[in-house]
Amino acid sequence: MRFDKLEFPDEKSKPLVPGQPAQADKDEQYWLSQADEHRRTGNYENALRFYSRALELEKTLIIAWVGQVQMLVQLGEYRQAELWGRKALEFFPNQPDLLSGRAQAMCRLGDMKQAHALNDGAMQQRGESAYCWLVRGELMVAGKQEMDRHCFDRAQLASRDWIVPLESALIYLHYRSPSKALPRAQLAVQSESNAYYAWLVLGRCQVGLGFTDSARQSFERCLELCPRHESAGTRLANLGQGSWTATIRRWLGRG
Repeated sequence: MRFDKLEFPDEKSKPLVPGQPAQADKDEQYWLSQADEHRRTGNYENALRFYSRALELEKTLIIAWVGQVQMLVQLGEYRQAELWGRKALEFFPNQPDLLSGRAQAMCRLGDMKQAHALNDGAMQQRGESAYCWLVRGELMVAGKQEMDRHCFDRAQLASRDWIVPLESALIYLHYRSPSKALPRAQLAVQSESNAYYAWLVLGRCQVGLGFTDSARQSFERCLELCPRHESAGTRLANLGQGSWTATIRRWLGRG
């Protein structure tokens, strides 16, 4: 069970990469930076592990608790995300990002009533969080309500970090809305042109809209920045196959 592994990891003394110092030699800030780096490249499984490593060393790191919930959502493990969020709220009652994390998990599980109640509770807390607005935006999208654009814009005002429009795009893609995801992904690559994961997400948006040539360029850019990116390579190959299929269909008079 992932929850148990997160709470009681058993390999903390082993180095992740041969030749590197053992994990026990790293402090919590190191693991947080590793988690953030992997999150920005779409390596959510690794990011989840590194947030957990940070928490092993410092239990009061709310950012790590929230990060674990967010990564579980990205990995599609919604029940674990809800469980982990609930566990964290026992230590940090009414913490707005943890409330929003549970709200996002409940939303993905289909319990919209509970999701709205949790997010409302988050929005009533002091301070303004980009993540609270992201989750509010997701609730609008999931409920087919207007105001989603406003919520995602508020998230971007709360934080100028390019990860905010990127994760907004991912939410739209989850609900099969590539046309709304596209401008958010474009903003992410404009803000951080060397972020290869942002190019991958942009390409996914373009594929969803049938913009094959643009998608090919985006996947190629991703591969320029990260030559062995498996997902970009696969998606680029699939575009090629699609092109050949379309050509063959035209030859056969079926296109």
